[in-house]
Amino acid sequence: MKVTFWGVRGSIPCPGPETVRYGGNTACLELYLEEIDRRIIIDAGSGIRLLGNKLMAEQLPRGPIQADIFFTHTHWDHIMGFPFFTPVFIPGTKLNIYGPVTFENETLQDALNGQWTYRYFPVRHEELSSEINYIDLKEESIDLGQGLVLRTKYLNHPLLCLGYRFEFRGRIFCTAYDTEPYRNLFCNDPEDPAYDEAMAREGEKVAREENERLERFIRGADMLVYDTMYTRAELENGRRGWGHSSMEYAIESAGRNHVKHLVLFHHDPGRTDAQLDELDLRLCEPARSDEFHVSFAVEGTTLQL
Repeated sequence: MKVTFWGVRGSIPCPGPETVRYGGNTACLELYLEEIDRRIIIDAGSGIRLLGNKLMAEQLPRGPIQADIFFTHTHWDHIMGFPFFTPVFIPGTKLNIYGPVTFENETLQDALNGQWTYRYFPVRHEELSSEINYIDLKEESIDLGQGLVLRTKYLNHPLLCLGYRFEFRGRIFCTAYDTEPYRNLFCNDPEDPAYDEAMAREGEKVAREENERLERFIRGADMLVYDTMYTRAELENGRRGWGHSSMEYAIESAGRNHVKHLVLFHHDPGRTDAQLDELDLRLCEPARSDEFHVSFAVEGTTLQL
């Protein structure tokens, strides 16, 4: 397996001199299985435009472009690049597009079709020349064929969001973004008039169980790409409930669960290259060992499992 990062930012693209080394495009990963010549794309943030250009230059001359695209969720920063993914306009392109059903009465295709209206974009979905097959996902396990198995996990985000675990010939690639650690939402202050001991106890139990389920989901991954938009101090200073994790939490969780390589992902758009360098020295370097590697995702880089 090869993993290429085409976009590593969260919320909004942030090009400029202070983000040039780590990258300014929003989320897009490419997982390529060399043994079976199969390409998996995870999310279509602004980074997918560059991937599309590469496929047009290198893949199209050899034959029609085929790929599986997995959306973690349909927040704008994870879908904004899809209309600029050139292969969707090319006859012969075949795409299987997977993602969670956000609303009961709206399919994944319905949600994405909202982009392809003249109000927002000059091309309608019905006018695309590619062949697109939409597959709605829930929390499940799926045999994708050719020895590739997918397991999915609901994450803690303001919109229904899925983590992906791809297993292929003894190797495991896993994503957990966008997500925030589960916490007790009930009042746990005995001095507060709203405090209810039974509800507080149940809230703690449910949060603990859901965090344990996510840890089982990532356990033993050869590579884990985790949402680490904030530091712990930032998360605790007014950003709880926004649906993102801290770097410290991801490092601790991955370390407990025997992850071989943790990639910190979904960088805050206001985070500069210099700040990421400092965080690497402060948080990642002390956590690294012969069995555990931690790094920040860098746009344009390819990592081998």
